Amino acid sequence: MRLFAIMYSLAGPTVAGILIIAALTMNMFTAKAMIASAVIGFIVALPISWFIAKMIRENV
Repeated sequence: MRLFAIMYSLAGPTVAGILIIAALTMNMFTAKAMIASAVIGFIVALPISWFIAKMIRENV
């Protein structure tokens, strides 16, 4: 669980930032688009973090 939390603390803001930059690139400058991009990024980062933590745990 601790490894998952560490991975999520790194992956969450990274994925959210990528999606915010993608929204800005598509000229979506509204507050709703920015908040939605950030929320979606943090949600998408959950399974990514779990998978990475699982793979690290199995290879150690």
